[in-house]
Amino acid sequence: MTLTGNHLIAGHDIEPESHLFRASNPATGAEMEPAYGEADAKLADAALKEADAAFDDLRMATAGTRAAFLESLADEILALGDALLDRAHAETGLPMARLTGERGRTIFQCKTFAALIRDGSWADARIDTAIPDRQPLPKPDVRRVMQPLGPVVVFGASNFPFAIGVVGTDTVCALAAGCPVVVKGHPAHPGTCEMLARAVYAALEKTGLPKGCFSVVNGRGNAIGVELVKHPVTRAVGFTGSLKGGRALFDVACARPEPIPFYGEMGSVNPVFLLPGALKERGQAIAEGYIQSVTLGVGQFCTNPAVVLGLNNPDLQNFLQHAATSAAAVAPQPMLHRGICDAYNAGTAVWKTIKGLESVGESAAPANSDATQAACRIFSTTLDVLEANEELQREVFGPCSIVTRCESLEEMLRFAGSLEGQLTATIHGTAEDLKDYAPLVRALERKAGRIIFNGFPTGIEPCASMHHGGPSPAATHSFFTSIGTASIYRFVRPVCYQGFPDEALPGLLQNQNPGSAFRLVNSELTQADAG
Repeated sequence: MTLTGNHLIAGHDIEPESHLFRASNPATGAEMEPAYGEADAKLADAALKEADAAFDDLRMATAGTRAAFLESLADEILALGDALLDRAHAETGLPMARLTGERGRTIFQCKTFAALIRDGSWADARIDTAIPDRQPLPKPDVRRVMQPLGPVVVFGASNFPFAIGVVGTDTVCALAAGCPVVVKGHPAHPGTCEMLARAVYAALEKTGLPKGCFSVVNGRGNAIGVELVKHPVTRAVGFTGSLKGGRALFDVACARPEPIPFYGEMGSVNPVFLLPGALKERGQAIAEGYIQSVTLGVGQFCTNPAVVLGLNNPDLQNFLQHAATSAAAVAPQPMLHRGICDAYNAGTAVWKTIKGLESVGESAAPANSDATQAACRIFSTTLDVLEANEELQREVFGPCSIVTRCESLEEMLRFAGSLEGQLTATIHGTAEDLKDYAPLVRALERKAGRIIFNGFPTGIEPCASMHHGGPSPAATHSFFTSIGTASIYRFVRPVCYQGFPDEALPGLLQNQNPGSAFRLVNSELTQADAG
């Protein structure tokens, strides 16, 4: 595939006019062709008007047609072959093995949502049939089902160019629900974005769906993102990225004359609590797993464990020693781009100036700053120092973490109670620990979207039960997930139909149920017909 550097609007190539930029290889600094351009309000308007024009065709298409499109998209992504992996590797520095696995996850997501919408049960169809002779008043026929919102704007993540990018969960579940999508391409990997976008158009063409269902506009600055969010046609936004960027766009979404839902996933420090029984039984194994989690993806996951708390005793000291040894063995690796690397080094440099924060472990090999490499850095402190310095409680994106010494369960509970909203919280313990520290679990239930026991938060299973979100500021709405099949509920809303003739109802609300979807009929969950 020959890359063009064009904006892709409803299947049309739009050549950029100004403000050209190129992707650069984070390991070498070498710029790559082609050049890409900065989209403006005119292009945002064109893309969203095309999406609005395609909305009725997409939402009225059968579930089978939309499912066939997603299955075709999975095939088209795979058909890009090694060229896709090579370009993504050059633009992000991510290892080929990691990118191969992420491509597999992306294909899996396409097929999973295809199966979900074929079944139909996800749409939560509810049917209450009429009782015309009920006394003292007749009961009307009332039926409800989830319907798509309309055009969705998606901002992909820098750290998952496939699975949370142009064809990531946000895009796939929105299209599955029947919502056209306009993607703001990520400026760090625009070539990868273009390749994936052309795979979407190939799949749309094969299944006869309008190409207005999908567009990609490029840009490095903030202006195009603001234009996309505030456009009157936009009905919802999916965002994965920094707290600063997400909060700014969230405020734009809320300030519109007609506010829209903004589903932002913005990261957290993902605290880990080490309970006494677990540290005594397997402290070394936990320390090794901890360093693996901290450094996974060069620490560029929103779920890397940035803060660890344990009781100040010899077992915690042994844990620290093993963690330091493991950290020293971690070779520095390239980060996604220069900006992230510079922010990581600046953030940990500030940490090193804080009195009472001790550096206890670091990659033995020096990091090559010219190749945007990051070294693993592990620190230790006491709870009073952690609480007194707000900068230690904010995410520094990269392979660093702070082990905090607590003097009692009460100190752990105090910290848990003071936490901002988190994507995850982790507990390492025994069955007896869970009994003794039950109040800690209760406290974390109020703070985190996902609580892990005897594991680590990195490595998210994209399944029906997954919840990747949490209270603010980890996410902008704690009810919704950005990973797993439940993510589709961000882009639909319930519509109730009263008194409609059967043939005029949406298919899932009609009396016949040829697809055998589960529906709530007169308060009974059933796959049977309603009439």
